[in-house]
Amino acid sequence: MPKYIIEREIPEAGTLTTEDLQTISQKSCGVLNNMGPRVQWLESFVTDEKVYCVYIAPDEATVKAHAEQGGFPANRISRVKSIIDPTTAEK
Repeated sequence: MPKYIIEREIPEAGTLTTEDLQTISQKSCGVLNNMGPRVQWLESFVTDEKVYCVYIAPDEATVKAHAEQGGFPANRISRVKSIIDPTTAEK
């Protein structure tokens, strides 16, 4: 199934407290549970002004539906075409 990176513009995201992040995570998981197993949240990276989320989903529309149902921004959704790491450099 395709993997997506979702860029969420959230002003001052880097200042969110542990409790804030827990509340957001609980909301996301609740929406995912209602949507069924076809969409999975793998992890998210919080920066100063944005959150980058990694999802597995059948299509971009499913990712958008999750964002809409959860009330989360999804400013950019990008399908992952390849994954590389340091072992990619090995022959």
